[in-house]
Amino acid sequence: MTGNSIYLPKKAKILKIREETEKEKLFEIILESGEPLGHDPGQFVELSIAGVGEAPISITSSPTKEGPSFELCVRAVGNVTNALHGLKEGDEVGIRGPYGTGFDVEKFKGRDVLFIGGGLGLAPLRSLINYAIDKSDEFGKVAVLYGCREPCEILFDDEINQWDELSDIDMHQTVDRCPEGVCWEGNIGVITTLIPQVDFDPETTVAAVCGPPIMYRFVMQELKKRELPDEHVFLSLERRMKCGVGKCGHCQIDGLYACQEGPVFNYADIRDVEEAL
Repeated sequence: MTGNSIYLPKKAKILKIREETEKEKLFEIILESGEPLGHDPGQFVELSIAGVGEAPISITSSPTKEGPSFELCVRAVGNVTNALHGLKEGDEVGIRGPYGTGFDVEKFKGRDVLFIGGGLGLAPLRSLINYAIDKSDEFGKVAVLYGCREPCEILFDDEINQWDELSDIDMHQTVDRCPEGVCWEGNIGVITTLIPQVDFDPETTVAAVCGPPIMYRFVMQELKKRELPDEHVFLSLERRMKCGVGKCGHCQIDGLYACQEGPVFNYADIRDVEEAL
């Protein structure tokens, strides 16, 4: 077994840690070799911590990001992610990947793009959003819809404000609820309440969607009302993945492997797969 084996993690170091919310942190990581990760927007890595285990994590930085480092936005929800939240800048982790089928940027180029992100689903979308910003001459109009439960759960707040200031991005935010005494001047309601606020041509628009599983069905209902073709919608189904290489079967969706055929799927290919949504 060689050092290039898909089963062996590469040594990596945490360069920076930034707290996003009470539950999420943004980790900037670099491989010990100094080589770039070489990922596409929408792909993921397997991050391991010695003596604890490993977990699949979406890559949130764009391939256009300067330098060889990459970023992971991680919610503390299990043994590995809680252990990661306990590490410090300079600590070592293991990285396998990148894995999976990400967003096919060639199918987005030359078109208007509608991003719809719910909660932590903004993390993988951020990779493609910044890719589209950095290569704006290759894309049409860009609209970003982002929703979370409460204002305190908003990710990448400063970056969202920067996107909002860009003339070629139509930025919309919403929260499900706003606690009494919390300042929030934006929309209140589920993310589907934002879709009618966006002007787009269904013939020239493609949508990239990522969020909690319950969100997809209702988002698709709203997009169908706007006559967006199924072939124009790409969903990231990032759940149940484990080994990352199609061996354990943990992420199997009625014969499809989310870690290989996905996590990004064209909606037209999975609309009849009951397990998928």
